Parts: sequence; C-alpha cells; structure tokens
Amino acid sequence: MTSTTSSTAEMVTQGKLQIAVENVEDKNSGGLGCFGWLLVLISLLFVTATFPITLFMCVKIVKEYERAVIFRLGRITDRKPKGPGLFFVLPCTDTFVKVDLRTVSFDIPPQEILTRDSVTVSVDGVVYFRIHCPISSVANVSNAHSSTRLLAQTTLRNVLGTKNLAELLSDREGISLSMQGSLDDATDPWGIKVERVEIKDVKLPQQLQRAMAAEAEASREARAKIISAEGEMNASRALKEASLIIAESPSGLQLRYLQTLNTIAAERNSTIIFPVPIDMLQNFMKK
Repeated sequence: MTSTTSSTAEMVTQGKLQIAVENVEDKNSGGLGCFGWLLVLISLLFVTATFPITLFMCVKIVKEYERAVIFRLGRITDRKPKGPGLFFVLPCTDTFVKVDLRTVSFDIPPQEILTRDSVTVSVDGVVYFRIHCPISSVANVSNAHSSTRLLAQTTLRNVLGTKNLAELLSDREGISLSMQGSLDDATDPWGIKVERVEIKDVKLPQQLQRAMAAEAEASREARAKIISAEGEMNASRALKEASLIIAESPSGLQLRYLQTLNTIAAERNSTIIFPVPIDMLQNFMKK
C-alpha cells in the first residue's frame, strides 16, 4: 500500500513538472516570423564573415552545477536548458541566463507570531532549496530566490498561527514537515524544490519564562514531597514488621542492643548511652 502511494505521488509530481514545462513551451511557442528569421540569417552571415574572431563571442561555457536558458529574439529556443560544458549562441539575436542548480540555504528573519492560545512568540528558521527546472525558474518568476524568501516568511506565520504554545515547543519536526510541504507546493510552478525546513529558535517573553519556571519549580517540589511521604510510609511499615519479629523473641532485642553498642564503639565515640528499661524505673517510682 505504501509503495503504491509513493509511486502515485511520484507520478503526480512528474505530471506537474511536465505540465509546467509544456505551459512554458506553449507561451514561447510560435515562429520567429519572417523578420525574425531574417535577423537570424544576418547574424549567421556576420558570424561566417568574421570567423574566427566571432568564435569567442559565440562559444560559451557553463559549469557542472549550472544550466543556461537561451532566448532567441526574446523566445526560449529549446525546452531543455544547455549545459554543462560548451554551447553556441548567435550574436545580436541570442541571450542566455545562467541558473545555479546547487542547494541554497537562507535564514528566515525572526517573526513575531501570535499562537492559537494568544501567546506572542518570536520564531526564526532556515530553509534549504534548489532549482530543479531552470526554464520555469526563469520564465515563471522574476526572482526565484527572493520570492522563495518572502514566501517562507509568510508560510511560517500561517503555519505557526494555527498551533498553540505546547505544540510549538514539542512538535518542531511536524511543524517543519508541514512548512516544507506548503512551500514545496507553492514554489513548484517556479521550478524550485524545497528540500528541508528547520525551526531554529523560539523566544518566549520574559514574564512567560518566569511563570513557566515557577510552575516547573512548584511541580518538582510537589513530586519531592510525595516521594518523601512514600519513603516515610515504607520505612514505618518496615519498622512495624521489625518490631513484631523482635516481640516474638525477647533475646533478639538483647542481640540488637549489643549490635548497636558495637556500632557505636567502632566510631570511637567517648560517650556511650545505655538504655534503661522503663519497667525498672516504674519500680523505683512506686517506692
């Protein structure tokens, strides 16, 4: 069942990417027109006439982690970006835009957020994303990096505004996954893949911190008193059982008394207290 669900999700994602590329292709489809082809022909003649000087103007290089989106008279020439390595452009008619495919990270500035239980907190985070479709990132949005930064800030506010303070402090992983899914869906038409979102720090007001510290201290003191009371109860039960056993054998009390004197003598004390039975004192009091 899990494999079927994952395969379905992959098919849906691939379908979205294909639709996005086709939309870009449809927007930029259509011939260059007679005047356009005339300019391209003139550019080719110019390159041929000035060869090999124009070779330095026509040959371009992109690195392994880069791709080039070529525009010919303002239209995207191919559905696939060029690179890595060498590619050719025509002077005067072709322009190109380099797109970096490496993972980019940025910090979300601290955001003042009002939680669902009306507590104001300051939260910041970090986002990791990369461009997986260079054509969409160039044709569908003016500045993919800046748009993703602004969208991350609003998404952080929207997601955390539906959580209470306890969920915000305990379920950071779930909040990060929720933000990642929301950002990934929103930036998919821009050709951006959000790889990871992390909540860095949650800053609470000073008064709330003191109140939570007092609550935690009171809770620890209550648990300590309960543990102490349970210890006293267990000790009293053990003493009761010991007294019942000693009462059954009077010689056991004398042995316990001698053992106590031995323990006191081992500590090198100068004073030793001898207990006197109360029965003997009662005889003297009667006289």
